[in-house]
Amino acid sequence: LSDRVFSSVSDTKTPQGILCLIRQFSYTLPQLLSENPLILILENLQDPGNLGTILRTGEGAGVTGILLSEGCVDIYNPKVIRSTMGSIYRMPFCYTENLPDSLDWLKKQGVTLCAAHLGGDRAYDLQDYTGSCAFLIGNESKGLSDRTAALADVLVNIPMYGQVESLNASVAAAVLMYEASRQRRRKA
Repeated sequence: LSDRVFSSVSDTKTPQGILCLIRQFSYTLPQLLSENPLILILENLQDPGNLGTILRTGEGAGVTGILLSEGCVDIYNPKVIRSTMGSIYRMPFCYTENLPDSLDWLKKQGVTLCAAHLGGDRAYDLQDYTGSCAFLIGNESKGLSDRTAALADVLVNIPMYGQVESLNASVAAAVLMYEASRQRRRKA
């Protein structure tokens, strides 16, 4: 393509010179399960950079799938895709119209729901993540809704020092995912 045409089809100011067209992926909730699933469940995440970072980090930490509430940012948002650095093509994900029903279904499949929560009474590194489990991560400014937090089997917290109230959603997710990865490697 000529530079003029390429600039008109690209959504960035300084494109890298490569564009492609791909089919959008479509997964179902049962497809997120594996022999020993480690699932990330995101409620109403709004920041494209956070979602993309979570997908990328999830792939690196061995997450088997990501479930998103319908209030989450579009996974095909160009900023999400760029920040995944290709993980969007390898990480199974699906949206749910009814998060509580999906959480109930996961529990019936033997998945332990661990909510990252400021009111959690268990330090994140004291919880066992070696079995089938899922992490619930809430909205960047509001956290998890009370309804979603109430469906969790355990509320875990990440201890804070100083005057920091909470971590960025993608950072909190990374801490939890890599703790689960560490525990699973140690058990193997």
